[in-house]
Amino acid sequence: MKRILEPEVMDTIEEAKAYDTMDFLEVNTAFVDRLIDLGVADGHFLDLGTGTARIPIILAKRVPNVQITAIDLSSNMLNIGQGHVDIAELTDRISLEKVDAKNLPYTDQSFDGVFSNSIIHHIPDPSLVMLEIKRVLKPRGLLYIQDLLRLESTAAVEKIVDTYAREDTQYQRKLFRDSLFAALTIDETKTIIEKTGLTNAKVFQTSDRHWSIERGFQNL
Repeated sequence: MKRILEPEVMDTIEEAKAYDTMDFLEVNTAFVDRLIDLGVADGHFLDLGTGTARIPIILAKRVPNVQITAIDLSSNMLNIGQGHVDIAELTDRISLEKVDAKNLPYTDQSFDGVFSNSIIHHIPDPSLVMLEIKRVLKPRGLLYIQDLLRLESTAAVEKIVDTYAREDTQYQRKLFRDSLFAALTIDETKTIIEKTGLTNAKVFQTSDRHWSIERGFQNL
C-alpha cells in the first residue's frame, strides 16, 4: 500500500486537544518500560516529537536521575504539555522546546540517549531526522524509536482503527487512520537506518501496528 503523507505538524488547538485526550497510557507506559530495559538510569535524553509530554513525565517519575529535553514543532501541543509538566512538578528536569527534529540546534554528541514515539510518520523524508539523531547522539548513546507500521491494505487499516479506537470520536479515529496511511514499512525503515549509518541499531515489528528501532548503550 502506497504511503500517503499527512501534515507534518499537528498545530491546531483542535488537533492538540484531540490528541491529548486519546488513551495512550498503555502504549506510553510500555514505551517507558522498554527505555528502562535498554538501560536508562541517568543522563540527558532528547525526546523527539514529544506532543503533550506524556512520555517524559512517566519516565522522569520512574527514573529520578534523568534530564529530558523534549521537542515538538506544535506550539499548541507544547502549551498543553507544559501544563502537564507543571502539574507533575517536573519543570526542573523536563524542558520543552519548539524545535524541528530535521534541524536540531544542539551541538554534536550532546545527548546520552535519543527517543521518540510516533514522530517518523509525520516526516516526509525521515532520513533527515535520522541524520540529526546520529549527529547529536553520543558515540555509545542509547536510541529507541517507536512508530506506527504501514499495513498491507485499507481493510487492514480499518481493522486496526476499529480495534484500538472504537471508543474514540470520529475526528480522533480520522487522525489515527491518517497516521497509519502515513507510516513506514519495516523494509523502508531498515533502508533509512542503513543509509544514515546508525550502527548497531535493530529494526523490528513490535506489535500489530508498531515497529521499533533499538540500540542500548554501547561498550566502546
